[in-house]
Amino acid sequence: MMNYQAFTGIVTAINDFSIGQYNEVGCYKLMSVDNGYGNAVNFVVAPTTYFVDQEVVSVGDQVTGFYDGNAPAPLIFPPQYNAVIMYKNTSGQFVKVDHFDEQLVSSDHTLQLNMNPATKVVLKNGQPFTGNLANRDLLVVYGATTRSIPAQTTPYQIVVLCS
Repeated sequence: MMNYQAFTGIVTAINDFSIGQYNEVGCYKLMSVDNGYGNAVNFVVAPTTYFVDQEVVSVGDQVTGFYDGNAPAPLIFPPQYNAVIMYKNTSGQFVKVDHFDEQLVSSDHTLQLNMNPATKVVLKNGQPFTGNLANRDLLVVYGATTRSIPAQTTPYQIVVLCS
């Protein structure tokens, strides 16, 4: 199970990033993100990084980058993480990436999903997912929530993150 961590901020730079001996210029990007409170992160964006709704991100956009908190990272400043998922923030819409249990409650117990037949449930490749959502890593796109603990929501879309 991946330990999903998130960092939200404004994209300040996007540059080509060379990786490995083959120097595949253009395939990898280094995306610098600043949260406006003195914290910055560089995300290594690979061809395999999943962009929610395939949004194109530009300098000046507010984004949330998700990375594996258990993965090794170089000890440099600003921190540099391999982006697993990138989300271009949209007003009134939220994203949660986490492991959800058999009651569809996130591992940090902050969000519970109430399913609706209109909820779009897909794999990362966009194909429909027809299995059980319980005990899986999910990317959840949602709007309004209840003020309960955990907050409850009926998601707009769920992307199943099969390992």
